[in-house]
Amino acid sequence: MLTFHLDPDELARTRFACSVLHETIASLRVVADPAAHAMHVPWLREAAPRIAGTDLTLLRALVPAEGYLPDFVMPPPDSPLPDLDVELDRMEATSDRQVRDELAIAFPDGLPPAVRPLADDPPRALRRLRAQLVAYFTATLADRWPALRALLEADIAHRARRLTDGGAQALFADLHPAVHLRDGGRLDVATRYHAPTVLVGRGLLLMPSVFAWPSIYAVTDPPWQPTLIYAARGVATAWEPTADPGPDALARVVGRTRGRLLHALDVPRTGRALAQALHITPSAISQHIAPLRDAGLVTTYRDGRHVMCRRTELADQLIAAATPART
Repeated sequence: MLTFHLDPDELARTRFACSVLHETIASLRVVADPAAHAMHVPWLREAAPRIAGTDLTLLRALVPAEGYLPDFVMPPPDSPLPDLDVELDRMEATSDRQVRDELAIAFPDGLPPAVRPLADDPPRALRRLRAQLVAYFTATLADRWPALRALLEADIAHRARRLTDGGAQALFADLHPAVHLRDGGRLDVATRYHAPTVLVGRGLLLMPSVFAWPSIYAVTDPPWQPTLIYAARGVATAWEPTADPGPDALARVVGRTRGRLLHALDVPRTGRALAQALHITPSAISQHIAPLRDAGLVTTYRDGRHVMCRRTELADQLIAAATPART
């Protein structure tokens, strides 16, 4: 059992982030043990042939199918949406002592030969690890990352609304079955291991993940910020193509194209991505987005250079009401 004490100051410092590096590492657990991650088999079928023959010796040796892996391999991000190069820079900047200390925790019975270079010459081995991570990500996740990132951002937006509407109790109520917020701000996380979890003014980092399902992971060792990594909402749909809702009740209310558009916004998308998904022009998307936004069914926001479209909770309720129950 892990316990975090979230007094008002610590809760005020609690934040969210998405990590492309974590998703890369977590996906390797799926490769290592497909039977434990049946939900991700569709992705695995396309990813496995792409890495056949790729040298991932060091990376595979560091990432077990389950259990502890050295935190320096995927340090908790220090900003909400860092790109892969930024996260890899932080990994490479890990001190020699930190690398060796975490290796000793991960391999208490002695380092396997594949990992020994990290203890002998950490900077050189970290450069090699970076190269393997880039090769693996490029082969297996690069083309999927925009959609996965949108799914993670949608979860964060949902959690932020929960926090705003119902406070910490609402935020943690359905985060994961192993997580329970008790009276006095005590957050209990049922895990198979115990570790010091003092926040000391750093707050808690909450990170949604596609590949964490069905587990929950924690980072508790210094110098990293205490972190909980949990399965994002909508993971079950991660590998499904955008569905055409057909001539259902929703289409009869808002029109067929706008009904399809709302269904396509199961994760936030740019106008261009919506146009590609619905096979219509970007200008047509703009003409449909405006009335949906006026009706409170869609919101838009800027993410860097991109304007993202997101379905509102009102639209979620409308879709749920218009979808026949399955028996």
